[in-house]
Amino acid sequence: MELGLAVREMDSHSVVQVRGEIDVYTAPKLRERLIELVSEGSYQIVVDLEGVDFLDSTGLGVLVGALKRVKSHDGSLSLVCTQDKILKIFEITGLDLVFPIHASEKEATQEAPQAAS
Repeated sequence: MELGLAVREMDSHSVVQVRGEIDVYTAPKLRERLIELVSEGSYQIVVDLEGVDFLDSTGLGVLVGALKRVKSHDGSLSLVCTQDKILKIFEITGLDLVFPIHASEKEATQEAPQAAS
């Protein structure tokens, strides 16, 4: 399955809308795009997982790596997810305590911590 990525700006955040499956085959595409965003100076990132059908440990690793990158610039990485099957993966791994997870992009951009001045 192909991974679809769309990036747009929303309230000083870069929103990455992800569609499809994030697995060992498609995760590198997401990793590359998130690295590009940070390299371009985007340190407030929201990853919208509403269109994701499947997420494996490789995908989780990509998200954790991106979180470390933005944190090194005093940034934030928030997730948008309301799907029980995907939320359960974050809960089982304890990553629901690491990532701010929101019900909508609007909520994520309003509640995400801002970079330190």
